[in-house]
Amino acid sequence: MTSAFSMQSGSLTHLPARAVVTLLRRGEVSPDELIDAALARIAAVDPAVNAVPTLCPERARAAARRLTNDPAGLDPTAPGWLAGLPLLIKDMTDVAGVRTTYGSPIFRDHVPDRSDVLVDTLERRGALVLGKTNTPEWAAGANTFNDVFGATRNPWNTRLTCGGSSGGAAVALATGMAWLATGSDMGGSLRIPAAFCGVVGLRPSPGRVARAPYADPWSPISVDGPMARDVADVALLLDAMVGAHPADPLAVETPAHPFLAAAERPQAPARVGWSPTLGEWPVDPEVAAICAAAARRFEDAGTLVDDTCPSFAGAREIFHALRADAFVTTMEPLLEAHRDRLKPEVIWNIERGLTQTQSELSAAKRGRAALMARVAAFFETHDLLACPTVMVPPFPVEQRYVESVAGRRFDTYVDWLGLTFTLTLTTCPVISIPCGQTRDGLPVGLQLMAPPRAEAALLSHAALLEGLMGRRPAPIDPREPA
Repeated sequence: MTSAFSMQSGSLTHLPARAVVTLLRRGEVSPDELIDAALARIAAVDPAVNAVPTLCPERARAAARRLTNDPAGLDPTAPGWLAGLPLLIKDMTDVAGVRTTYGSPIFRDHVPDRSDVLVDTLERRGALVLGKTNTPEWAAGANTFNDVFGATRNPWNTRLTCGGSSGGAAVALATGMAWLATGSDMGGSLRIPAAFCGVVGLRPSPGRVARAPYADPWSPISVDGPMARDVADVALLLDAMVGAHPADPLAVETPAHPFLAAAERPQAPARVGWSPTLGEWPVDPEVAAICAAAARRFEDAGTLVDDTCPSFAGAREIFHALRADAFVTTMEPLLEAHRDRLKPEVIWNIERGLTQTQSELSAAKRGRAALMARVAAFFETHDLLACPTVMVPPFPVEQRYVESVAGRRFDTYVDWLGLTFTLTLTTCPVISIPCGQTRDGLPVGLQLMAPPRAEAALLSHAALLEGLMGRRPAPIDPREPA
């Protein structure tokens, strides 16, 4: 088939995902044409940023043929139907027959026999897996580098970090190498790279997106979620990801109404709480000012924006304890067998969990419960909580992590993620949307948090703010400063 876009692959890669899906449904473009367009864009820009180290185009083409020749188990009428749209999967998620390293030299040549439940779900909804995006080793640390593939660079300034741990996904989206990409988030791994790269990342409520296998399927601390260039495309991908699965005890049924419909009907929240620091963290003054101005834009739609914020006292200690416990659960066997092949930050996380007492862990769980109760009380009077996504703008890619902000020195390599990991503890859905740029032209992200399971309202409110700010997302070419 020859379409109007056959000779203009750039025009295809610059379109929103939902527009491309419409073309696919109408037969005006084929999945193979989209694969070709994406591969051409990847070849053109990825050498400068190193975001997509693994490609599987023949697997994607075979999946495209199955959409037509073997449609059993597919439902093109269901919400989230992607109709043959290629997308990228974070290299923390297994894809059958495709090299999956977790950013670890231990698994440098690992090729899983089975896909994660998330991948199966996406493929049943018409997605074509085109490749894997780079991640830090074991997704630890919000700077995307590892000993397998090297560092991924920020396309707005290739001397800087793109954030992490879903850094490759964010860069691929920002540069037009993908229309949609998956990510995962424990302490901010969907939100931080979205903020640093000028795209959108959503951490859904635990259970909204089924995943398996997983070492601790009852834990709500880590989730998978969607990334895209705008809010409506994130909603489209969320529709394609959701649904219950017997292998995931937390997973919930697909909602009655599509998330995309909510994003396409922007609604103003009645009341938004704004806090530059969540009462706990330092923030770069320029970042705080940009985010404050963005949050106040809700007032243009009649929303009351005030300085109310629930108390997040103890969030740092609670998160460190729960994170360390999660690392022990998932990685203690690797520490015993491959200590010399784990990066120092991963070893520190595991050993912290091994040395903390049951009393300390139980205190963290009680603290989280109290924190969640305070957040629930906040949402009795407010629809959203707004705050910056990251304390600082992107920093040099060679710098492993941020050691201090606004005169406050941190004790660990994780503390500079405080604005995101604090909100992780609430189990509420949180989205990061681009809200402006620094004087140096670097993207800044604003976090919006809604009550538990309120993804539809969150997406509707975020789409409204996106429109109020007049954002027109488009892929950029990687920029290397003189």
